[in-house]
Amino acid sequence: MELLEKLTILSDAAKYDAACTSSGARRGYKEGFIGNTSTSAMGCCHSFSADGRCVTLLKVLLSNQCVYDCKYCVNRRSNDTPRAAFTPEELAELTIGFYRRNYIEGLFLSSGVLRNPDHTMELMIRALQILRETYRFNGYIHAKAIPGAAPELVERLGLLADRLSVNIELPSEAGLKSLAPDKTKGAILAPMRQIQTRGVQCKEELVKYRHAPKFAPAGQSTQLIVGATADSDLRILRLTQGLYDRYRLKRVFFSAYVPVVAHSLLPSRDTKPPLLREHRLYQADWLLRFYGFRAEELLDEGTPDFNPLVDPKCSWALAHLEFFPVEVNTADYEALLRVPGVGVVSAKRILVSRRAGTLRTEDLRKLGVVMKRAQYFLTCRGQMSEGLRFTPESLLRNLIAAEQPGLPGARMEQLSLFGA
Repeated sequence: MELLEKLTILSDAAKYDAACTSSGARRGYKEGFIGNTSTSAMGCCHSFSADGRCVTLLKVLLSNQCVYDCKYCVNRRSNDTPRAAFTPEELAELTIGFYRRNYIEGLFLSSGVLRNPDHTMELMIRALQILRETYRFNGYIHAKAIPGAAPELVERLGLLADRLSVNIELPSEAGLKSLAPDKTKGAILAPMRQIQTRGVQCKEELVKYRHAPKFAPAGQSTQLIVGATADSDLRILRLTQGLYDRYRLKRVFFSAYVPVVAHSLLPSRDTKPPLLREHRLYQADWLLRFYGFRAEELLDEGTPDFNPLVDPKCSWALAHLEFFPVEVNTADYEALLRVPGVGVVSAKRILVSRRAGTLRTEDLRKLGVVMKRAQYFLTCRGQMSEGLRFTPESLLRNLIAAEQPGLPGARMEQLSLFGA
């Protein structure tokens, strides 16, 4: 098979993996090497760096041949699809060729399971060794560790890659048993624990020895499929919270299930991917990582799924009206972050600006506050926005209208929610 034909098959097979980012890598210029990851906030696969630059990488599978039969996967062994596999030498040569042509700035490498996890990992390691040692490639590499592989292979892979990831895929053990019977919870979590522990050790070694080898310096991530099983948003969010707490993951990615294969246990082929649900989970993930929320605050057994009409922060605010209004001139940072329309940057700006004097309502928009949401939940010098009148019943309609301006029902009512 021609190399270009292999690339067409294997790059297309990799498109369903969303756990792909270069954020956190620090690989600057090194004499005698080519390529670099210039900042600690890089993106990849058409995401953006801190300076606004679009950064791309080659996102490809080593092989789409797989001995596993995961029901949701287009590369499962029972699926009739064209198969291909790179040799380590072909993959390394292809990557460095693309880099020299300025097509890419790094590599995202995953693979189906060839023969067994250990054999697959050995091939991946060989490809990365050729890139790092033969071609002296110093750019970003994100590699997928194969669940069930030997710990020493995970160690070797982590010393060659900037970021590692182990995809959990399904949010519950029951879903894993029914849709991916060849995988086990223990086999997935074991390398995640090893990566987390080894990363801590690496940081301690670097404090003592400046030139100690770096193990996956950009950390680890994982991916969860949304919509392939009946798992609720609450279960997914609890799992996400647990992964951040126990394994110190950099990111948990959510992938709306695309019905690419037909099976009785899966949604039908004509089912649309739950893209809005995926979006709400990403918004909730942001609240967990940067806003101090916990999973149990955002959802509970009585409300196990997010409201599709408003974002999770607004949903929380509507369920906790006793917390509001927040006075912007006296509230602490944590309280400001709870206000819909106030983000991390705007909350910090408020804290800095109010040192110079009392803030007014018209000042908030200049500080980055999204007033179409925030106006219902904050006060300046004890007063809400002039002329603002609404009731608890109309508040939800107004927030929906703020998020979806084309919808009717945004008329202001004549009573204030928080008193006269």
